[in-house]
Amino acid sequence: MMGAGKTTVGRMLAKQLGKTFIDSDEEIQKRTGVKISHIFDVEGEEGFRQRESCVIQDLVKLDNIVLATGGGAVLKPDNRAALQANGIVIYLKSGVHDLWQRTRHDHNRPLLQTANPRARLQELFEQRDPIYSAVADHVIHTGKQSVQILIARLIKKISAQDQPRQAIHTMQTLNVGLAERSYQIHIGQNLIRRIDLLLKHIPHKRVAIVSNTTVAPLYLEGLSNTLAANGIQVQSIVLPDGEQYKNSESLNTIYDALLSNRCERNTPLIALGGGVIGDLTGYAAATYLRGVPFIQIPTTLLAQVDSSVGGKTGINHPLGKNMIGAFYQPQVVIADVATLNTLSDKELRAGIAEVIKYGLIRDLPFLEWLEQNIEKLLQRDPEALQYAIVRSCQNKAEVVGADERESGERALLNLGHTFGHAIENAMGYGVWLHGEAVAAGTIMAADLSRRLGWLTQQDVERTKKLFTRSGLPVQGPRLGTEKYMQLMGLDKKVVDGKIRFILLKALGQAVITDEVAIELLGQTLESCSV
Repeated sequence: MMGAGKTTVGRMLAKQLGKTFIDSDEEIQKRTGVKISHIFDVEGEEGFRQRESCVIQDLVKLDNIVLATGGGAVLKPDNRAALQANGIVIYLKSGVHDLWQRTRHDHNRPLLQTANPRARLQELFEQRDPIYSAVADHVIHTGKQSVQILIARLIKKISAQDQPRQAIHTMQTLNVGLAERSYQIHIGQNLIRRIDLLLKHIPHKRVAIVSNTTVAPLYLEGLSNTLAANGIQVQSIVLPDGEQYKNSESLNTIYDALLSNRCERNTPLIALGGGVIGDLTGYAAATYLRGVPFIQIPTTLLAQVDSSVGGKTGINHPLGKNMIGAFYQPQVVIADVATLNTLSDKELRAGIAEVIKYGLIRDLPFLEWLEQNIEKLLQRDPEALQYAIVRSCQNKAEVVGADERESGERALLNLGHTFGHAIENAMGYGVWLHGEAVAAGTIMAADLSRRLGWLTQQDVERTKKLFTRSGLPVQGPRLGTEKYMQLMGLDKKVVDGKIRFILLKALGQAVITDEVAIELLGQTLESCSV
């Protein structure tokens, strides 16, 4: 953003690294012989943006430089692609208050020449911040630290990258073994740019992408343009964002678009978004023309570690969550860790709930690793995030490979979900995020396990502490035992009228049981609700 210190930091960084510093705005002024404000006056913002794009396309071809771009440069997809393809992209992030303090007396910024420049600055920040975060390899929060400290942090972050286009981590690929339905999960940085991972799954040069109003502005245009550049016709379907829209109406919106555009049986559907988009798109793919290819590009942590893997698809019904659906495996899952930079803290924490689940049900060493590294995940450390995603997907892939349709072991993956789905249903879909409800439900499951004599109080407190450190709820809403029982009776895991609970024999060892005394269940619901 304007006032973030790009020029100051850029000059110092170039000096420290022995590179040449270039400011794109200064370069535009050199080429035109007039000030930026004059270009805005004569040609308008669009005219300036065209000049800016030409300059950036030239500058990124130079070697050994530090380039400071104008704040609006990344609004154009071509500029974003050029910057990402040719260097390490750094976003200097400052709060609106600090930006205003630095720019309020500067009359050479055309976009702030309005009746209410403070409000305009806020508007620009809200528009651009998600795009900056999506493009950047590194996000540096400027805060109140000195420039010297900020430069030291920057150099430390980029020193791991031996050459401009090298990702922080190499891509890791896992296999979900399901005979002829086997597929790969690719996990790494900036994979959404890896068109080679997609092309082999789009043989007939046509594809439909389903996204939502939050994710589409960040990634849909770039992905569509890349596909189009490779001769692929793209049909885009953008749905409203939220769990409350995971319903038959949204499903019919997808069907309407596919039918109106005469999409054929060989037209893959790409799910670009979180768990709701993945479930909706997967169910549409399973049922449209009795089955079309399906590709997952999950952009939330919860989707990357859980819902995108395993082939569960479906929609919610007013009487129960995920009660209508199908098992339908994707062709490939592409988990781009960099997309988590644009995730809200609340959504990130919701995903961490599912990560913790794997440690509790079957991977005690992973649980111990999480206890040591949970703050790194919350701080979005890319190395920690990638490790957690890979480890979670390894666990899920093993379980799904052994029990695709949840006839046995796969049900263990639902630790906390029986309670959690009841919370989501009772409160209204979208009021509690899925991961938040699962977190509270997992504590209920741990408490009930203790009452059955399987866990110790210390085990329960240890579990609760990890969820609390993650910023997740450890108590559910006080609905009353009767209401909980009624809602849990609608769960898919009910067999012969008896609720099957996923509980813990020990930390790292989950079990399925329907032998739970109603008195103990009531005690758990009472003590774990507020």
